[in-house]
Amino acid sequence: MQLLLNPNAIYVVVSEILDQGRNFGRAAPNSGPRVQVEFVSANPTGPLHVGHGRGAAYGATVADLLEAAGYEIEREYYVNDAGRQMNILAASVWLRYLEELGAELTFPSNGYQGHYIRDIAHRLVVDHQNRFEHPVTAVFADLPADEPQGGDKDQYIDAVIERAQQLLGDDYEFVFSAGLDSILGDIREDLSEFGVDYQVWFSERSLTRSGDVDTALNILESKGHLYEQDGNIWFRSTAFGDDKDRVVKRANGQTTYFASDIAYHMNKFDRGFDQVINIWGADHHGYITRVKAAISALGYDPERLIVKLVQFAILYRGEERVQMSTRSGSFVTLRELRDEVGKDACRFFYVTRKSEQHMDFDLELAKSESKDNPIYYIQYAHARVCSVLRKLEAEGLRWDQASGIASLALLDSEAEKDIITKLSRYPEVLTSAALNHEPHQLANYLKELASDYHTWYNGHKMLIDEVDLRNARLTLSVAVRQVIANGLELLGASAPEQM
Repeated sequence: MQLLLNPNAIYVVVSEILDQGRNFGRAAPNSGPRVQVEFVSANPTGPLHVGHGRGAAYGATVADLLEAAGYEIEREYYVNDAGRQMNILAASVWLRYLEELGAELTFPSNGYQGHYIRDIAHRLVVDHQNRFEHPVTAVFADLPADEPQGGDKDQYIDAVIERAQQLLGDDYEFVFSAGLDSILGDIREDLSEFGVDYQVWFSERSLTRSGDVDTALNILESKGHLYEQDGNIWFRSTAFGDDKDRVVKRANGQTTYFASDIAYHMNKFDRGFDQVINIWGADHHGYITRVKAAISALGYDPERLIVKLVQFAILYRGEERVQMSTRSGSFVTLRELRDEVGKDACRFFYVTRKSEQHMDFDLELAKSESKDNPIYYIQYAHARVCSVLRKLEAEGLRWDQASGIASLALLDSEAEKDIITKLSRYPEVLTSAALNHEPHQLANYLKELASDYHTWYNGHKMLIDEVDLRNARLTLSVAVRQVIANGLELLGASAPEQM
């Protein structure tokens, strides 16, 4: 039996795109597994900087792609609101508060130096006057030396924290919360303006308060995976492939950050997710094995946890690399970058390479209006179609979609067939980008589609007298516009109608 292919079959996709619109390429909602995507989760000790931006763009896009592929997605931010760094933040805010009230003091070398600390302190003075004031002599009496005076900066800041807790008493929690709430509120707003929103903001402190940390450690102990040595309680993670065992409770009774992480992952799996995706900075590479070891020891399948590592993007101004340090306060915030180059360029540039690959963020390229700037070139293709339709209307003509679909066979050049073939690949590219957690696949696809369209457009007039051919070309153009808009939406960028 001989199979004959209908030569007009390739044109069917154009009609499908116009019929399905935004849904073209998407699977039925919630038809796939239930997956949690946790990303960014930066310590709320300062504003998000350009390094965090890449994790935000990558995580949000992976979540959106999986959702488009039919997965039921829950986006989560793990708020590291417990531990030493948060205490350093609280102490830093309090000392700046004392300065706002007129106190003269030498700020700790290991405190948080950014101007945002002064802003929080100023608000405390405005709202509460001298409620938290104590004499400087009482604050610094008998403390060990700081680093510039030959001391240890870590011992010194820990002593400052302890003194703050002693003098403030119950008010220490108030100062602590003032710093946390201010910075976390700023992070929420910053991410929302970046097009990143979460269903859940999960507090690390809630793990201790709810008893989840103790519950997780009790389970591990009951299974024989904990032991005591030198007063510390250790998790026998080497039994599950780790290179060494890990402390989960110190001799002073304090549980470690790792203990909280164990409880957090137990909490995740107990919420019934089929799969958990953690998006971490590349510096957390060594943490993967111990977390999977704990998951195994608790009785869960470690393969249900997927960890994607994201290299921080490095920002350049010309040839000069911009140095970033949250502690010193000398960093470019994500908000500053967004204000300079725009949200669309930020979101797109961040996902143009594999997440684990090194990335230099070219500031000048991101701002340029040329074909060398991929996001500009893609958006311009969308705007170009809109411009043609406006000109059509201005000339008193109209686009007849039905006639255009019926006349698609007139588009028989190789360039036109290549565009149509590329359009038909969009669902496949979307699915592959989603399942492989590789947004750059979609970014590259859109660049190619936009380039093909620009080349075709430059070689063919759209507003011609021949009605059927005109409608066919406009119909293909509108299909290209729709797919570009669909793809840009998933990458967190807009599809402007004019540029």
